[in-house]
Amino acid sequence: MPPRLDPAPGDWRRVSPRYVWVDLVGQILSWAIVAAASSIPWWVSGQRIWWLLLFPAAFLVVLVLVAAFTPRRVRSIGYRLRDDDLLFRRGLMFQRFVAVPYGRMQLVDINRGPLDRALGLAGLKLVTAAAASNVTVPGLPMADAEALRDQIVDLAETRRAGL
Repeated sequence: MPPRLDPAPGDWRRVSPRYVWVDLVGQILSWAIVAAASSIPWWVSGQRIWWLLLFPAAFLVVLVLVAAFTPRRVRSIGYRLRDDDLLFRRGLMFQRFVAVPYGRMQLVDINRGPLDRALGLAGLKLVTAAAASNVTVPGLPMADAEALRDQIVDLAETRRAGL
């Protein structure tokens, strides 16, 4: 079996395992809304045609599959600080690697949703001029997110960035 794709061998930092709950709740709510919306034709048809329930049943099956893969998908998220950039990765089947140069960063932002706040987590958003290289590192403990933000801002300032 070929080795895993790893453009920068080294020590990857992972997101908090508690982020599984944030992602799982978001997925469940999204897919439950889709399943409920797809059952509307069954409710409004006067004859209660049984095959109209196949659509919400299919969405519920997808929900179960997504929920089963959520812990592994969250474990695939990682980042690595290198000398000149931050390397971010995510994905199981379709892996995405993004290198964000410190000198190109325009904004480093910390985001926290209600469930993130309840679990003591935050997301660190790195914005550059190129929309394709914007990265959000989710599921960081709040203290780690603040320390990483400060470290990245310091590195960006030493490289004459516009922060």
